[in-house]
Formats: sequence, C-alpha cells, structure tokens
Amino acid sequence: MSSLGWTHLVFALVALLAGAAVLLTRKGTRLHRTLGYIYVTSMVSLNVTALFIYHLTGRFNVFHALALVSLVSLALGLGPVLLRRPRVGWLARHARFISGSYVGLVAAAAAEVAARIPLPGWRFGPAVALAALAVTLVGVTLIRRLLPTSLTKLPR
Repeated sequence: MSSLGWTHLVFALVALLAGAAVLLTRKGTRLHRTLGYIYVTSMVSLNVTALFIYHLTGRFNVFHALALVSLVSLALGLGPVLLRRPRVGWLARHARFISGSYVGLVAAAAAEVAARIPLPGWRFGPAVALAALAVTLVGVTLIRRLLPTSLTKLPR
C-alpha cells in the first residue's frame, strides 16, 4: 500500500473511532465537541486523500463522487453548529447530517471489507454495493428511529 493509502486508512480508523465516541458520549459537552472536531477533521482528511487515489480505475469514479457527497454532508452538519442557523432546528439539522456522514463512513468500511474479503461466488461490484447498501439501510433506520428521541433528551 502506498503512503497515501496508509494515510487514508489512518484517517478512516480515527474517524470510525471518534465518530463512535461522539455517538456514545453525552451531547453538548466539551468532550462531545472535542471528539466531534476530531471526527470532522479526520473525515475531511479522509475524503481529501480519497480524491487522490486512482489505482482502482485510473480515473474519477463513484468512490470519488461519494467522497464529495461526504464533504458536503460534513459541511451541512457542521454549518448549523458554527452559525446557529437556522435559528429553529439547527440542532436537528446538525444531528441528521453528522449521523448520516457516520453511516456513510461505516457503509464505506463495509464495502472495503467486502472488496478485500470476497465471498465465494460473488463478483466485486455486487458484493461491494450490497455491503454498502445493507449498512446504509440499517443506519438510516436507526437514525429515523433514535434521533428524535435523543434530541428531546438534550438540555435546553
């Protein structure tokens, strides 16, 4: 693996750990904010390095497009926190987009595992797509089910 690939992997692991910690810690605390900034910084770095990895196809591909989508999701999740806009609903918007970015990260990790450990009889494309889709569906379901409840428990 190249040094760029290793850098990408390290940022991915940091983002996975920091993102999980953000989800598990009490919201609105200094620890939550610190872990959140570690998560966002590692995600931005992860996505930027992804934009420079071309060994799979030799050109811009779906993984590069998903890295751009991830960067937009991060911006839409961090923007409401920094700007406190919209005045009503900024916290819910932040929670939805950041949670969505974490689901995307876990889906990408599942796709990577599916690519590296192929199932007998499965082709590369369908295996990667199925792994990512399964994780995304579970993640979106959990966000829809758990996020409204967790937002009502936050201190006002």
